[in-house]
Amino acid sequence: MTAISSVFGRLRASASPHPALIPFITAGDPDLETTAAALQVLDRSGADIIELGVPYADPLADGPVIQSAATRALQRGTRLDQVLEMVTAIAPRIQAPIILFTYYNPILNRGIHPFLNQLARAGVKGLVVPDLPIEESSDLLQAAATCGIDVILLVAPTSSSARIVRIAQQSQGFVYLVSVTGVTGMRTQIQDRVKDLIADLHRVTDKPIGLGFGISQPEQAHQAMLWGADAVIVGSAFVNRLADRTQGLPAIEEFCKTLKSAISGSAVEPVLVR
Repeated sequence: MTAISSVFGRLRASASPHPALIPFITAGDPDLETTAAALQVLDRSGADIIELGVPYADPLADGPVIQSAATRALQRGTRLDQVLEMVTAIAPRIQAPIILFTYYNPILNRGIHPFLNQLARAGVKGLVVPDLPIEESSDLLQAAATCGIDVILLVAPTSSSARIVRIAQQSQGFVYLVSVTGVTGMRTQIQDRVKDLIADLHRVTDKPIGLGFGISQPEQAHQAMLWGADAVIVGSAFVNRLADRTQGLPAIEEFCKTLKSAISGSAVEPVLVR
């Protein structure tokens, strides 16, 4: 059992089963010292798994909030090696497994095996590569399996039934369901068709389903829970709060606790659009 799958097993076996909370933050924004502190704050505030974005110059899957954070981090000189050095120091101090979010070009530049070995040495447990199609993922998936790293594949709302089945079969750790067509970002509502997408995935796989892109409020997280999501992934709302150098850490701590409460049994009114 991998570190990520053990998290889902623990939550399912708990006295009050509930989805995993997966916050996303961008490494190096506002700086790597704050990123290191944020990982520890999130870990003690209810995060079950943490997704850490590596800043990239052409982040096609990211909305304006995360793009701006990546640009700021790059302008301050944040690079992959520095991010992994920071993760190496922090990973032993936290319980939540770290998933690295990066595009495929840096992986190709280093080589699949050297890249994955570096991640494994740093303590990274999972990998999301948003621009890697299922048709080109076999080399990465096979190599990652030997390093103890889960490669989590994304299902888009526009994916065909056959494609959904194939992605669900190949994804490791859990299946990442994108709730909207388009890039990441904060939305005030989630569409009720997401309920059907979650159900479709549960019919073709027993792997956990993580719902992300566009979730920014406790009400939305609670709705995802009611619809059967096994994980709720929240990105831009955390990145936006953390960008404030003076109030960022207290803000993400409070927000993380609020989201955790919303998916662990507290009554919250759902927000949806038909």
